[in-house]
Amino acid sequence: MSLERSYQSLLNAVVVYENLLEEISEEVFQKNPEDESWSYSETYSHIFSSGLLSLTAIQTCIEGKGIISRKPIFWAARLILFFGTFPPGKIKAPKRIAALAKKITKKEAEDLLVKFKTKLAETQEQIQSADPNQKVEHPRLKLLNALQWLRFIEVHTLHHIKQLKRIKKAIAH
Repeated sequence: MSLERSYQSLLNAVVVYENLLEEISEEVFQKNPEDESWSYSETYSHIFSSGLLSLTAIQTCIEGKGIISRKPIFWAARLILFFGTFPPGKIKAPKRIAALAKKITKKEAEDLLVKFKTKLAETQEQIQSADPNQKVEHPRLKLLNALQWLRFIEVHTLHHIKQLKRIKKAIAH
């Protein structure tokens, strides 16, 4: 797991989100597909709010305020981070995280995106200094260290790009 590779991949993914935000109208941004899945708006709210929470977890590891654990990473987390994808099928976000998905405007999404990119850049510079045994609990993947959290953010952000494509297809029909 390479810090620089994950960071660059995340920056590239953010460009996809930025470009889509520029292309679509406020009306389309707010519209839910007929299958009642999330709108673009709710997806942006979810991905960047949870991304900011994940960056806070990384900061906790960097500051040495996490849980010290030498236990190996949970097997499911190891697979997800290794393969860079979630298992097939629909995965429900934990209630606390799903509650972050709310309707926001394009401007609010843009502001969240900028905040995320800024915090990501600040955090990325410090990850190498984090003790790999400093960990913070993820709601599903158990204890992750700073670098594992970064990889999780990458996998999660890329996963939702697929969701954006599904939304686009559903709204177009």
